Amino acid sequence: MRALLAGTRVIPVITLECVEDAVPMARALVNGGLNVLEVTLRTPAAAEGIRRILAEVEGATVGTGTVCTPAQVQLSADLGCDFMISPGFTDQLLAAAAQAPLPLMPGIATVSELMRGMEYGYQDFKLFPAEASGGIALLKAISGPFANLRFCPTGGIGLGNFLNYLDLPNVLCVGGSWLLPADLVAAKRWDDIEQLARETANFRGIK
Repeated sequence: MRALLAGTRVIPVITLECVEDAVPMARALVNGGLNVLEVTLRTPAAAEGIRRILAEVEGATVGTGTVCTPAQVQLSADLGCDFMISPGFTDQLLAAAAQAPLPLMPGIATVSELMRGMEYGYQDFKLFPAEASGGIALLKAISGPFANLRFCPTGGIGLGNFLNYLDLPNVLCVGGSWLLPADLVAAKRWDDIEQLARETANFRGIK
């Protein structure tokens, strides 16, 4: 995951309610400078939406999110995704991920979960829910004993705090849905979403 996400600082988290939104939404984000996209497997539209993005949106690096079961690992591989992100992990999930042709970023919220993930060889983790589980204070506290690990905080991240997370040396990138406000998506205002992506990508030169 660390090699795949090199140079990526913000990952839009997409929850598709409508398959027809997939391509214009993804294209707006990529055109705005955010080409690594996480599409959560929370809705019936997700799988077909991912297929369409992979086929039609040039330059997009697409991964599945909310990957919780071995079946979803297999689905991610079958779709041809580039990566997977989970809100947590189980032994079954990690066993399935070990056989998959694409990398998984497992989620953690505690030090014990972190250490268990390390036993499986993981060094890059999603911190979820980031703000609710300690956020910046937690990441600073664990940077000493776990200096080689890197994190993608997600959950409660937005325009008001994402740069504070990116300032931390153990933060690889951040994930968030703030780039896709519900009102803009409902109105299919893809130009506005592209502009929001561009403004985010250009914050302090993170692009």
